[in-house]
Amino acid sequence: MKTLSVVTPSYGPDLAHFDDLHRSVLEFTSSDTVHHVFVPSHDWSLFAPYEGPRCRVWLVNGQLPRRYVKVPRMGLWINLLRPWPPVRGWVLQQIVKLAATGDMRTDVALVADSDVVLVRPVTAERALIDGRVLLHRLENGVHPLMTRHVLWHHVARDLLKLPPPPEPPLPDYMSPLTFWEPATVRKLQERLRETTGRHWVDAFGSRLHVSEFMLYGIYVDEVLSATDGRPPSDTAICHKSPDESPMDLRTALDFAERLGPDAIGMMISSKSGTPHDVRRAAIRHGTEVARRTA
Repeated sequence: MKTLSVVTPSYGPDLAHFDDLHRSVLEFTSSDTVHHVFVPSHDWSLFAPYEGPRCRVWLVNGQLPRRYVKVPRMGLWINLLRPWPPVRGWVLQQIVKLAATGDMRTDVALVADSDVVLVRPVTAERALIDGRVLLHRLENGVHPLMTRHVLWHHVARDLLKLPPPPEPPLPDYMSPLTFWEPATVRKLQERLRETTGRHWVDAFGSRLHVSEFMLYGIYVDEVLSATDGRPPSDTAICHKSPDESPMDLRTALDFAERLGPDAIGMMISSKSGTPHDVRRAAIRHGTEVARRTA
């Protein structure tokens, strides 16, 4: 039987959202599935109560080489051997995600943002189609006006030493809830060492604009596919709203009612400012919809 772990980078302001996520992990994954959360040192005391057989709380700095130090009160990290450019918080979170998943010794990792919750049972087998770990790949999901996404494609290919991408539309690999294969992440890290001649953290962290999801997806689709072929895709595992404006109760319940039959999770963005009682009402309703349509 394949094994599953859950990986979540988080921090203090997302504690209430993480609480919802962790409760759902306990409810919808097996008793041998461990939820690994990675937090800044100053937020350790907030997350420490979750530590136990089903949850491990790790410090962000433990995922970095020792030459990386935090700049006080600036949300930046610097590599003492090459201080410029500094690593911004958003890029650091991506590094943590890649490092943490690569450290997992399970067959599959479910990488979940703090503002996701699970609404249906999840096992490692859910990540497999014909024995292969599926990839979140939205074909033609990146159009010409999505300039940042297009840039991420270029940066990923540059890091991997691949030719530049064709003109958009391009695949979109971004998702707040996705399955990654830890063994593949380790291969990706080694690929970056080979193509850049640097530690993969240094190579990735030196980029001002970069996406871990684009990098992983392009590596799987365009490097590993040379021998294995492209893996199957499933973009339905997370029911999410593209709107980041606050939801009222009616809007949130309507959103939850539209939960698809293949979704294992749902996400109302923490950036939306949706009141937490409204969010939790939507989560309860989404879970009811999932049970009703099982």
